[in-house]
Parts: sequence; structure tokens; C-alpha cells
Amino acid sequence: MKAMHYTLDQLNRVSKDAFIAALSGIFEHSPWVAEAAVERRPFASIDELHRKMSRIVETAGEEKQLALINAHPELAGKAAVRGELTAESTREQSGAGLDQCTQEEFDRLLQLNKAYREKFGFPFILAVRGYDRHGIIANFEARVNNSRADELRASLDQIYRIARFRLDELLGG
Repeated sequence: MKAMHYTLDQLNRVSKDAFIAALSGIFEHSPWVAEAAVERRPFASIDELHRKMSRIVETAGEEKQLALINAHPELAGKAAVRGELTAESTREQSGAGLDQCTQEEFDRLLQLNKAYREKFGFPFILAVRGYDRHGIIANFEARVNNSRADELRASLDQIYRIARFRLDELLGG
């Protein structure tokens, strides 16, 4: 089902259910962010909406943050192979060329996904817009050497970037 497109002004005025439905995909499989944001209306700008939604995540505590991080698919992982990604993730990964990996690149991504998850306990997250598959692999190879605290922070920052891209796409910003 395709999400309805709204202007920010319309989003400020729609029912709570319509607001939540419209924004439920902004943070991957985590409608609780939209459910909390609905109470913070009206929003003067997409920037303000993004800031407030990001703040909801920032103040949610590590358990909810980890659930949000774990709601994201691995890059070129099993869900992508099986066609089980959300529409947003499918567009984002395809746009970065991850659906065009050579077997060698695909194997390297699988190795990196496994090593990263074993080390940190959650999937590698990168807002892939603006990257090609070579840049994604290089970023992955660098970040797998970070500390868990640095990767928790980096993952949330990447999720906020993804959310902003999705808000801009939804609201035409």
C-alpha cells in the first residue's frame, strides 16, 4: 500500500490515525515515533518535524533505540534477497546500486554484515543516498572497527538522515 502524500499544513490538520499512518514508515518499522510526534503538532517546517521526531528517538532510551536499529534490514542482506524490504528500503538500496553487486561484492557485504552483527549485536546502518556500492563497502569496512558506543551513535545519526530523506520525499521538501 502506497503512503498518501500530504503537505505539511495538511499533516498538521489530519486525524491522529491519518498522521500516524502517513509517518509510520519514516522510522523503519517503528510507528511509535509517529505516535509520539502526533502530540507535538503543529509543525512549522519539515526541519521542525524532523528535529522533534529525532528527539523522540534520542530520549526514548537505549532499549527502544536498539529496537529501532534492529528494525532496519542489513544492506544487501537476506531480506533484500528474499524481496522482504519495505518499499522505502528497497528504493534506497536499489538507488545505491546494491541490487547490482557482483558476486564478489555481494559476498563481501555478507561477510561484513556477519562480522558487524557479531561485534555490535545490531545491523550496520548507512543512509545510502549519495553512495555507490563501492563507497558503501568502504564505509562498512571502516566502521566495523569502531567501538560499540561509536556505532550506536553512528547508527542513530544515520537513521536520522534516512528519516530526513523520507520526510522530504513524503512532504516534497
